Amino acid sequence: MTGLIVTADDFGAAPEVNEAVEAAHREGVLTAASLMVTAPAAGDAIARARRLPRLRVGLHLTLIEGVPALPPAAIPHLVNEAGRFPRSPALLGARLAQSRAARRELAAEMTAQLAAFCDSGLTLDHCNAHLHFHLHPIIGRLLIALGGHFGLRAVRLPLEPSAVLRAVERRGTWSAAAALTVPFALALRRRLAAAGLLVAERAFGLRWSGHMTPARLAGIIRHLPDGVSEIYLHPATGPYRGATRGYQYAEELRALTAPEAMAACRERAVRLGGFGDFASPGAPVACVSA
Repeated sequence: MTGLIVTADDFGAAPEVNEAVEAAHREGVLTAASLMVTAPAAGDAIARARRLPRLRVGLHLTLIEGVPALPPAAIPHLVNEAGRFPRSPALLGARLAQSRAARRELAAEMTAQLAAFCDSGLTLDHCNAHLHFHLHPIIGRLLIALGGHFGLRAVRLPLEPSAVLRAVERRGTWSAAAALTVPFALALRRRLAAAGLLVAERAFGLRWSGHMTPARLAGIIRHLPDGVSEIYLHPATGPYRGATRGYQYAEELRALTAPEAMAACRERAVRLGGFGDFASPGAPVACVSA
């Protein structure tokens, strides 16, 4: 069986992102979205998700480049003078390593974001973190410890097999940044397995983040190994405030709705869904308010 989860990250970041998520789900191969509960257009994203019962929605935990769910005064070790999370993962990582207070605040903020998702009334399909920050050992352990209270069943594991990328494009598929994540991803995989949480066996989107063209997306689908894979993208209908410089948002939306992607799914007899669609029958799904 070849199972595929096609996820849009940054759901809620802006109306342009939300519009793209809805269009890619209705007209293309998008099956899931990761919601930033503290983002400016989170309310609009939740309203759209309620109108899309087959769209699987998870939490895009935001601890970098965003605003917190808690008042900034409650988490002074995590935010800057403007009350926002820092842009540097290294800076926040150092604070977490050096400060017990920062770690206590982190647990409180993660709980608040999980609770905010729960309060949306949506079913928690999965969880991941902005810039894959859940690979940080402290954050990964906390996510596992806290997630069960909110019905968490699945977590993104950013392990991207280069052999598939080379089958799509022979040159330029190696990334130093992606390679650096591998030891952390392998460690997280062991923790998730011990906790009984579901992961896709591989995830695509690291090397071509923000640059997933129709040809690349269709090529990955055509070369998917057996088992469950995830492909994540960042679609938007156009530029928006806070967008990452250089990302080809409209091109990624075009990739999701292009005939090539849908044809590739048919050719490979791919089963599309969210993480919950590949979970074991009878797995708990209840979300319990904190």
